[in-house]
Amino acid sequence: MDLHRTGLYVPGDRPDRFASAEASGADLVVFDLEDAVAAERKGRARDDVIRWLEARSSEVAVQVRVNAGDDEDLRAVSTLPLDVGIRLPKVEDRMQLDRVAELAPGHPVTALLESARGVLNARATAEHPAVVAIGLGESDLRSDLGGGEPVLDHARLTALYSARAAGLPAPMASVYPAIRDLDGLAEDTRRAAQLGMFGRMAVHPIQLPVIAAEFAPTAAQIAWAQEVLRLLAAGGVATLASGEMVDPAMRGRAERILREYVAGS
Repeated sequence: MDLHRTGLYVPGDRPDRFASAEASGADLVVFDLEDAVAAERKGRARDDVIRWLEARSSEVAVQVRVNAGDDEDLRAVSTLPLDVGIRLPKVEDRMQLDRVAELAPGHPVTALLESARGVLNARATAEHPAVVAIGLGESDLRSDLGGGEPVLDHARLTALYSARAAGLPAPMASVYPAIRDLDGLAEDTRRAAQLGMFGRMAVHPIQLPVIAAEFAPTAAQIAWAQEVLRLLAAGGVATLASGEMVDPAMRGRAERILREYVAGS
C-alpha cells in the first residue's frame, strides 16, 4: 500500500463536495457512509458515492468508509474497481474481515480499531490477508476507555507495532476534531509522528497543509538518508561528513525517510 501523508473525509451525502475533495490536494480521499451521514440518508448517500466513483476520472487514491456490519455497503463497493479501498470501522475480530473478503473480494481494507477489544486484537487484524493498513478511531476510543493522552499513546503504539510486525505501513493518525485549532493540530500531529505514525486524516481541507508539514522530512534528514545509502552501497567501513559512523542498521531508517519524502512529492 502506498504511503499517504494526508487524508480527507468527505460526507457521502454531500455530492456537491466530492469534486472539491478530490481536488483538495489530499493524498487520500475517503467517502464516508458512516459517522458523517444521518441514518435516514445512508441509502441515498451510498448511491451517490457509487455513482461518483463509477464515473470519476481523478487519480487520487480513494476509499469508502462503510458502516460496520452493513452488507449492502460492501456489495455496493464490490461493483467498483479494485483500487477503491474499504475503510472498515469498529473492527474487533477476524470474522468481520472475513465477511468483507467474502462480499467485496480483492478490495484492500483499512481496518479501524475503535474499542479496547479492537486494540487488543490489533495483531490478528493486521495479519488478515484482506488488510493493507490499520488505523484508530480515537474519538470512539476516548468514549470507550476514558483517560487522557497516555491511553491514546498506548493505542497508537499498539497499532504501530502490530502494523509493522505484519509488514504493513505505519498507521495514519486519526482525525483531530477541533477544525480551527491549527496550533493544536500541529502539536498533536507532531506527537503522533514521534510515536511512529505516518500521515493523518482530516475533516476539512484547512487542516491538510498543517498535517503535510508535520510529516515532511526536513532537508537535513533527506541529505542524511541519501548519504547513508550512498555509503552503504559503496561497502566497507565509512563515516558521514558529520563524523557519525555508518552502520547497516541505519538502512531501514534512511529508506523510510526517503519513502516519506516521495510520498509527499
